[in-house]
Amino acid sequence: MYAAEPGRAADKRQRTRVSDWTTEATDVIDRTVAMVRDRTVEPARAITRAVVYGLLAALVALPAVVLLAIGAFRGLVLLEQGYTWAAWVTLGGIFVLAGAFSWTKRNP
Repeated sequence: MYAAEPGRAADKRQRTRVSDWTTEATDVIDRTVAMVRDRTVEPARAITRAVVYGLLAALVALPAVVLLAIGAFRGLVLLEQGYTWAAWVTLGGIFVLAGAFSWTKRNP
């Protein structure tokens, strides 16, 4: 019968060790890249989202507030039968009260 060659078993173990070493090295590199990504890219992505959505909200809210103030003034002029000075005083008083309230809520 044929006997197994002595070099073949050693060659197979050698290939397995080399294969395991390359797999382990690849896994280490993969884990390192994933860790670096988790520590750098994910926080940067979250900050970028917050900045973009914050700017979007500001770009929508600022014109809305301005248009609301203009509409409130026009409505007050109509309610006070054309006396614009009364509308200015009323709207100014509302803004002064809102500012005073905000001033009391500030942190020194």
